Amino acid sequence: MDQKLKNTRLIHMIEGIKVIGFDADDTLWVNEIYFRDTEEQYRKLITPYTQDLETIIPKLYRTEIQNLRLYGYGVKAFILSLMETALRITDGNLPNHVIEEILLLGKKQLSHPVDLLDGVKDTLNALVGRYLLILVTEGDLLDQENKLRNSGLEYFFHHVEIMSDKRTSGYQKLLNHIDIRAEEFLMVGNSVRSDILPPLALGCYTIHVPYPITWEHELVAEPVIHSHFYEVESLWDIISLLP
Repeated sequence: MDQKLKNTRLIHMIEGIKVIGFDADDTLWVNEIYFRDTEEQYRKLITPYTQDLETIIPKLYRTEIQNLRLYGYGVKAFILSLMETALRITDGNLPNHVIEEILLLGKKQLSHPVDLLDGVKDTLNALVGRYLLILVTEGDLLDQENKLRNSGLEYFFHHVEIMSDKRTSGYQKLLNHIDIRAEEFLMVGNSVRSDILPPLALGCYTIHVPYPITWEHELVAEPVIHSHFYEVESLWDIISLLP
């Protein structure tokens, strides 16, 4: 991080926070890399049945985006898009055993152990009791509940909010539900599109913790410049921004 920016952030600490919301995937535990691994295995499965090798993943991405309004986010929605894309680019000429293997890829990803990111438990331990901690994530309800339970982090959180899509309206409902003013709420996450911009629009404080791999849909073109926006290198760094 730029030293000047770092010093500025340390001087202007975030005051008045009562509730801290944490994103889950790629903020508390590893997630996106497993989607990339599944994509690579999928590409190898499909390659013998199509001549259009260079566009397999781009076409998959377009299918995912088109299906968001129907399936939402998560591994189950991802697998449905894998199946649809495979059938389309092979003109339906896909052997049954390949379809079965695609389904197995999904089951493997759903049952993958939860790998916590560095510093997660230390950070939560340092904050719990000082602030009300809540989990704010999106995706498939059952999958996210399973990951939280298997993560060993469940006891840190006073409330768990699993949204179908992280929109401004969803964050406003959350603020209403926990009966908190926007300026008393801090959202921490790795996605600028989902974790930063919507709560920022409501007047909340936000801290961006970048993750090396980000789904294309979550990327934004313009840098965020806002008095309630902070960016740190690691989750533990947020401790230095709070009184």
